[in-house]
Amino acid sequence: MSKAFLVFDDGAIFQGISWASRGETYGEAVFSTGMTGYQETLTDPSYHKQVVIMTAPHIGNTGMNEIDMESERIWVAGFVVRNPSPRVSNWRSQSSLEEELVKAGVVGIQGVDTRAITRHLRDRGAMRVGIFSGTDYPRDEMVIRVRSTSAMSGAFLADEVTTSTRYVVNPPEGTPVKFRVAALDLGIKRATPRSMSERGMEVTVYPLGTTATQIMESSPDGLFISNGPGDPATMTQVVDLVRTFLIEEIPVFGICFGHQILGRALGFDTYKLPFGHRGINQPVKNLKSGKVEITAHNHGFAVEAPLDSNFRTVFGAGFVSHICLNDGVVEGLELLERPAFSVQYHPESAAGPHDAAYLFDHFADLMTRFQSAKAHDKKLQVKNG
Repeated sequence: MSKAFLVFDDGAIFQGISWASRGETYGEAVFSTGMTGYQETLTDPSYHKQVVIMTAPHIGNTGMNEIDMESERIWVAGFVVRNPSPRVSNWRSQSSLEEELVKAGVVGIQGVDTRAITRHLRDRGAMRVGIFSGTDYPRDEMVIRVRSTSAMSGAFLADEVTTSTRYVVNPPEGTPVKFRVAALDLGIKRATPRSMSERGMEVTVYPLGTTATQIMESSPDGLFISNGPGDPATMTQVVDLVRTFLIEEIPVFGICFGHQILGRALGFDTYKLPFGHRGINQPVKNLKSGKVEITAHNHGFAVEAPLDSNFRTVFGAGFVSHICLNDGVVEGLELLERPAFSVQYHPESAAGPHDAAYLFDHFADLMTRFQSAKAHDKKLQVKNG
């Protein structure tokens, strides 16, 4: 086994052992607090350009399989673990974690103190990082190389992860189509349209760059804005698209990146969190019900909205519907006068708990009201000739 180095842009260096692919890789260092769900993390497009540090010490024992893939490939820039499992033991496994990382060309490192690394990031914030495996650079040279890479703030990455062509996810066989949803793919996970289809939604997934006019030609009952990587401040085109749907009073639902984009469409700023929320065990309080939900997260930016009272926007009144109990970050927004809402976390729970699955039902309720309003307006038009 050869040496490998995890090098941060503040000059900190952690020595470990080469694992997965050899070489060098760069990205934003983030830590994920999930004890399981590593395959869903690796294949989530939201992790594009990020080096993921797993806080759980033992990773890889259940292997990898095709069913749990959340996209067509592994997206992480690098993968950091303490103790990768030396063997796979799961009836669903089709290959090992390391085999898939090697196949995808993902540089990894093992044998480092991931607890110390996590504390380092919590104290100093997310930062640029590099993994150097099988290379022979002086320590100062590795730090210089890391500092020469791009930061996540200001990054426009959705165009690198979006679908190249439009496609449709239909409800399961025997389930009637109740709603037609237009989903804008900014890095969507497979579990999201699947969760909607299970509720009778025919989901048409559109690539980034699709205009509001093109989407409205299909007369959707609702618009879904997906998760994805990058800085929401760069998404001006999508923000304008969302505003068009808000003006037309077509139901809008956003998660994660989509939540930040809805926030910006309402006139709020977004900001970079010190180290973000990532993992499948984040406590969020539903301010409407008072219940605490354990939720799946992956975000490094947040919406700056008032927590203490209802807010006013050009689209009417609204309120913060959810907050994170760890740090008070805004986790949900909802309008009172338009059919629109969003959450910062992942209700599709892949991987993760199912506490937030009701949000898809809430989206269905908004679309039911929208359909009823359209039918009522059509009757009035016929009556008035």
